[in-house]
Order: sequence, then C-alpha cells, then structure tokens
Amino acid sequence: MSTEQPKVSDRGTDTGPAGATKTGEPAAEPPPVAPEAAASEPAKPTTEPAVDRPAKPDTAAGASGSATHAPAKADDAAAKADSGTAAPKDDPAKGDGDAAKATAKDNVAKDNPAKDRAKPVPVAAPGDPFKPSERARLAAEAKEAARARRAAKAKAKADAKAAAKDKVGTQTKPDAKGQAGAEIKPDANGEAGAEVKPDGKDPAAAKTDPKAAAPAATMTVVKKVSLVKPGDRWSAFAPAPLTVPGRIRRVVHAIGRGLIHEWTLAAVGAVVLAVLMTWPTLRYPQHTIPQDIWDPTLQAWQMAWSGHILLTDPSQLWHSNSFFPERWSFAFSDTLLGYAPAGMIGDGPVAALVRYNIIFVLVHALAFFGAYVLARQLGAGKTGSAVAGAAYAYAPWLLSQAGHLHVLSNGGIPLALAMLARGHGWSMKHGYRPERRHAGWALAGWFVAAWQISLGFGIGLPFVYVLALIVVVTAVIWLVQRFRSTGPKRPFGIKLLLADLFGGAAFAATGLALSIAYFKVAELHPSARRSVGDLELFSPPVGGFFTAPPESRIWGELHAGAREALPWNAEMTLLSGFVLYALAAAGLVFSIWTVRQRLFLLAAVLVSAILSMGTQFFGGTFTYVALFETLPGWDGLRTPGRLAIWTTLLLAILAAGSVSALVVRAKETAAERVPARPGPWLRLATLLPLVLVLVEGLNVTPHPIVPAQPAAFRQVDGPMLVLPSNQGVDQHVMLWSTSRFQPVVNGGSGFTPRRLTEIREATASFPDQASVTYLRDIGVRTVVLLRDRVAGTPWQTTIDLPVDSLGIQREDVGEVVVFRL
Repeated sequence: MSTEQPKVSDRGTDTGPAGATKTGEPAAEPPPVAPEAAASEPAKPTTEPAVDRPAKPDTAAGASGSATHAPAKADDAAAKADSGTAAPKDDPAKGDGDAAKATAKDNVAKDNPAKDRAKPVPVAAPGDPFKPSERARLAAEAKEAARARRAAKAKAKADAKAAAKDKVGTQTKPDAKGQAGAEIKPDANGEAGAEVKPDGKDPAAAKTDPKAAAPAATMTVVKKVSLVKPGDRWSAFAPAPLTVPGRIRRVVHAIGRGLIHEWTLAAVGAVVLAVLMTWPTLRYPQHTIPQDIWDPTLQAWQMAWSGHILLTDPSQLWHSNSFFPERWSFAFSDTLLGYAPAGMIGDGPVAALVRYNIIFVLVHALAFFGAYVLARQLGAGKTGSAVAGAAYAYAPWLLSQAGHLHVLSNGGIPLALAMLARGHGWSMKHGYRPERRHAGWALAGWFVAAWQISLGFGIGLPFVYVLALIVVVTAVIWLVQRFRSTGPKRPFGIKLLLADLFGGAAFAATGLALSIAYFKVAELHPSARRSVGDLELFSPPVGGFFTAPPESRIWGELHAGAREALPWNAEMTLLSGFVLYALAAAGLVFSIWTVRQRLFLLAAVLVSAILSMGTQFFGGTFTYVALFETLPGWDGLRTPGRLAIWTTLLLAILAAGSVSALVVRAKETAAERVPARPGPWLRLATLLPLVLVLVEGLNVTPHPIVPAQPAAFRQVDGPMLVLPSNQGVDQHVMLWSTSRFQPVVNGGSGFTPRRLTEIREATASFPDQASVTYLRDIGVRTVVLLRDRVAGTPWQTTIDLPVDSLGIQREDVGEVVVFRL
C-alpha cells in the first residue's frame, strides 16, 4: 500500500487519482513521508496545502531538471497508481528540492488567471480512489468549494465596485522595509489578481533560483480592491463604474415610478371610466346639467356661494344671499361645503354649471376608486376590487339620485375606511399586522372622513355613527385580546395613538362645528324637523330592492310596471344590480374570505337593508324608528332608502371575494399549462363579471338645458324679489345670482320657511300699495318680473299696468321688468 500523500498546491489545484491536476497540468512530486509514519497511519486525503520547506542550495539543479521531465513522471505515477504499486520513496534532500520545484511552478501558474480559480478539494486515497463512499464525499465537498468560490467572486466584485471612484490601477505592496515590493497585476476580469515581483525578472526564474523559491512559496493573493486603469488591456472585462444620478434624474425617476404605480393607474382609470359612464355630461357642460334643472341648479349655487364667501367674508358663510331676510339659510339643506375650493374658481352661472358637471363626473370616479382601494386593503385581488368599485359607483339605484349630488358624493366613505385600515395594519385576509402600521395613513383617513361629512349630513351622519361603532368595537376587542393574551403583547405605537387622537379630534370638531348651524335652524324653524309620517312617505318596500329606476338603460322600461306600484319612485327604486346579487351570493360559498367573515358580511347586509326599509319592516319600531327617536340628528333624515349605500358597499365586498377566488383558481389552472399563463378565454372569463356589472350600470339620464341668466341680474342691486316665486323658479334665481350674489328673497331647499310663504302670499297682487308697503318694510328694494314665467299667474294681466301712483319706478330690461321701490 502506498504511503504517499496527494500534493495540494497553495493555488488551490489538487491532484486527481491519475496523478494529474484538475487543470490538466502534470502533478508535482509529493513530499517524502517518514517510514514509521507510513507504517503506523493509513493514507488518507487531505485538504491542507503542503508546507514548503526552504530549498537547499545543492538541490537547485535537481529542481530545474525535474521540471523538464514532469510529463514523463506524471505518466509513470499514473501507471503505478493504476497498478496499485507505490512510488519509491525519496530521500529528504530530494523532497526539499521537489518542494522548491512545486513552489516555483505555482508561482509561474499564478500568472495564468484561468488556473487561479480552483479551490483545494480533497481527493480519495491513492489506494482506493474510486470507492463509492469516497466519491460521494468528494462530490459534496466539490459542490461546497464551488459555492465558496462563487461567494468569493461576488464579494470581490462588490469590493471592486465600491472602489471604482478611486480609479486605482496597479498597486504596490510595501515590503518589510517600507519600499515598494510586490505588484498587483489584473486578472482576466480586469480586477487585481496575484502579486509578482517588480524587479523585472521573469517569474519562471524562481524555478532555478533557490533563494527566490522560499519567499515565492509564502506569497499570498492580495484582496481585489480596484479596477484597472483606462486603456489597460483588461479594461474590457472590468465592471461598469457606478454612476450617481443627479437631482433632476432622480426626480424624473420618482415621477416615472409614481405614474406606473397601481394607485395612479387605478385613479386615472376611474376618471376615464367615469367620463364614459356619465356621458354626455361633459359634452355641453356650459349649458346642460344631469337629470333635471331643479335640485342640480340649487347645488351648483351652493358650491359657488361657499367658494365666494370664504374668499370675501368667511364670517357670513351660514347667512347666504338667498332666503332674505332669513339667517342661517345656508344650512337649510346639505351644503356640499367640502367642494368650496372648486367654488373659488370662476364666477357666474356658466362657471357654476361647468363646475357642477365636472364634480358630477369626479364623484363617480372617487366612488369607484374608494371602493377599489378598500377592497384591495381588505385583501381582494385587482380584478375583484375593480368589480367592487364598479358595483359601488354605478349601481342602478344611484341613477335615480343623479339630481342629488350630495347622495352621489359617497366615495369618501370607502376611501376613509381603507386609509384607516391601512394605517392600523389591518385587513380581512391577513388580520392585524403590526409591521404594516403607518400613522400617516391613519391621520389621512381621519381627514378624509371629516371631509366626507362636510358634504352633508344626509349621507355623512350615518357614516359618523358607523365609524364611531367601528372605533368602539375595535378598541374593545384589541384591549381584551391584549390583556387576555399570555404571549407577546400586541403593539400599537405612540405615533399611531397620537394620529388617532389628533385625527379623531379633527373629525369630531368638524362634525360639531357643522352641526351647530343645523341645530340653530331646527330651533328657529320647527317645521324643518322630520316626523314619522315623513318616514312612511319615503320608506321603500322590500320589492324596491329588485326594481330599477327609469334612468337604467337595461332595466328601466322592463320595470315600468313595478315602479307604478311605488308611491315615491325616486327614493324607492333600490336595485343594486342583479349581477351584484349573484356575485355576492356566490361569495357566500366560494370566496377568499373566511366563513366567519362571510357570515358577518351577510349579517351586515341584512341589517343595512332592514334599516333602508324604514317603517316598512314591522313599522320600524325596533329598527329605523328607534334610531330616529334616539340618536341625535337622526330625526333630520327623512329618506331611509339612502342607507342602501351601505347595502351596496357590503355586497360589493362579498362580490370582490368571489371574483378574487375565481382569478386565483384561473391562475392555478394556468400553472399546469405550457407556458404557465392564462389563455385568452380564461382571461375573458375572469373579466366577465366586471363587464356585466358595468353594463348593468349604463344609463339614459337626461341632460336638459339650463335657462339662461337674464341680463338684469348682472345690473340690479339687492335686496330683491323675483316673481313669480316657487320652488322651481327660486332655484334658478339662486343660480342666476352667482354673478353678484346680491341678497334675494327667493330660495329653494328641503323645506320652505314660514316667512317666505308669507312673502309669496303678500305679493300675489303686486304691484299694488299693500304689497309695495310690505316689501319696503322687510327691506326689499327691487322686484323683478319674468315675462316668460307669468303665464297663468296673476301677474299676466298686471305686469304692464302703470305704477306712477305707487311711487315706484318701472323699467323693461330685456325679457324682464324691473320695479325699483
């Protein structure tokens, strides 16, 4: 049995079973082994490099000569290894010479980068090189060595990139005397490689120089820290230098990333979809208005007034120019105060119409975007969230509310809930995740909620109570789980707590500040309070949830007979969509939500639907009427059917769960295909629910032309009265007054003040002495008679009578007659 040990060079090349290195070079002669050591220990592989001894002077020639016959010796060694015969032992002197020879050969090999990449890998014992167990072990160690080489190479490249700014090419390593010693030459990759002596001698001379053999054997590879100089032959293989982008480029990149973000794409898509779904609202925005020319013109005036007065005299916000001489008249109906910034742009009726039409489109976009974001935050997929957004924004029942902008302005509800859930790190799919908390999102959610209630309490008041209920229930559950838990406590964070306290205070302050004006109106005008009798008039039956309004393109004509059985069509056609009903029902059995979550959503849907029925559900004794008589401010809500907003939102979340589950199943099916991506038919199947929901939301909403403003309104001063006066005409007068906002007696709202009724009765005989005296007593200085509106009224015969005896002046200005008192 052989007593030789395989030689492993300090460069990392080892000898194989046949006596040749892995790089193809002949194996170096192994160092001598003592006979007693060979007899006492069996041969075994080693991973440690051989320790070279200083060469003796008289072995220099032998080292040089043996290098010439290395191939022949390698063949002899291979033959002996195959036959199992050990090579003859060398004397110590010859062993020293061989060590010097191997060391010199290693130094020569260091000039070749391709041979300097292998790591020491143990080989099998010469006696049994092909033993299966040894082969497996060697293979495992070879893989580990390969991984180590890759890691070292990656680290070297990282170090080189870090030092790229220095642009250091060839470096010198000082010797023990502080002078330039070894020089670093680049390898094939353009990086610093092995060091060689800068004395100008050929590295191969170390083979014949015994004095240089020992120092060469102890030389190590210097860490790769730099790139080559420009123009070097290895520069083509060097990694590209790192470039630090300038401020402008960083800004451009940030803008680019923001433009392709999911929320940006969702917002832009929501606006484009809103333009298409509400068309032709923006075809003639200066002249037409959606649905009718009554309530929309009132709301166009509201936005114009809030913007105008906040710029001129904010203290008079609640005392508008309409309903003169009443006070707090701006609070006679929902104010849309949150749109005041838009009201600051432009003046006059045309600007008011353009503003209203743009806002009308944007509220649909916000509703879609808010529901989409909420569904995404809860854990639904993109397609399912899009279905939720479309179902919430374009539900068929909302088509009957096209003339009530304060009802359509509901997008802040889901958006605020989504922001609050995001800020608190909570979702239905993943539960509470403390690492996802963000105080900024929570604070923004509270601000959006405050903005939502500033649009009006008709939709905002139920939102206030729902949000308060969510806060109380969530706080109780969190505290109970925190104190009952035996494990790590669930963190909340001081920043998030401060955000909730500050944001909640801002939300509460906004609600209280707005409610003061409404409580004042209820005190001054008891007739403004609603009664249970009003509820009975506007409470829809259960059949209303399956009846579409006439504005629905798909179901409008088909449901004409069903609408005739309803006493008040506009507030009782509450169809959320048959497609939505089907998707929500599917979500009860096939969904990404858990069974508990589905049952909770179903219960919430039923509760909101029962409340929407008002007195139709067993008289409402324990449902809506109980809230009407108990909760502050609830007695101002006379239309229970508008609570269908919550029914639609909850159904949309259920539908998002089922559609998201369908998309997941489609991806799993596509994963079994080659290539692993959904085919066109499979993609169409996942988008079909979204298309059907949008089709069911198509409308035939009319867009009538708004009466033009008479020229006299841009000239006359107030306070003035416009005759004839009624709810419809007065709303037009309010819009016409947006040029100068002069005080006018006329006004339209959810109720008619007693004094306005008296004025209409007292001026029925105008112009006569009694009516003139009455108007002077209340401060009216100008009366305007509209010639095109007097047909069938008492003024049809008195409009041209002489007025000299009354002490007033009469002037024809276009199509109106102006009386100055």
